[in-house]
Amino acid sequence: MRLGLIALALSSLAALAANPQVKFTTTQGSFTLELDPAAAPKTVANFLGYVKSGHYKGTTFHRIIPGFMIQGGGMTEAGQEKPTRPPVENEAHMAQDKGWRNVRGTVAMARTGAPHSATAQFFVNVVDNAFLDFPGQDGWGYCVFGKVVDGMDTVDKIRNVKTAPGDRPVTPVVIKDAALVGAAKPAKKAKAKAKKS
Repeated sequence: MRLGLIALALSSLAALAANPQVKFTTTQGSFTLELDPAAAPKTVANFLGYVKSGHYKGTTFHRIIPGFMIQGGGMTEAGQEKPTRPPVENEAHMAQDKGWRNVRGTVAMARTGAPHSATAQFFVNVVDNAFLDFPGQDGWGYCVFGKVVDGMDTVDKIRNVKTAPGDRPVTPVVIKDAALVGAAKPAKKAKAKAKKS
């Protein structure tokens, strides 16, 4: 019995390591993404790099289209774009071969018209968007690299916020934190006590 429980716990840890989860805490609530490194290894590594560096903290969901998707991760509350690392290779074809599609609840990389231009910005599909799948309208499509596993109600709450022209929320939807689920938080440094002379 005890050995069975240990084996189950170890297999759960292995699954967690294989498919990391990231919890986003926003001004509208929280949601958790599960990522698939086997489907899009460079994309997931890129995304996790931004998570671990704290890049997403203080960014917003700056483009919200209720019948399409919510996009964020690159703009500050003041509307300024945060600096990013070089773009990542578009792995949409590889991810699609592993069964991933731009369907409701999946997360994909945002990019410009250039196929290999994705950096930090991402979007969550709030409906099925087959036209974004490889090969898409430009021969490349948009790379799906995970899905929402908890908090889809928060995603729906975000999709329904009031927007102004340009699909920008009237009241900013701010990402307060983005962190790996189960990751140990850094220990707080003890304040040095002043020595009495």
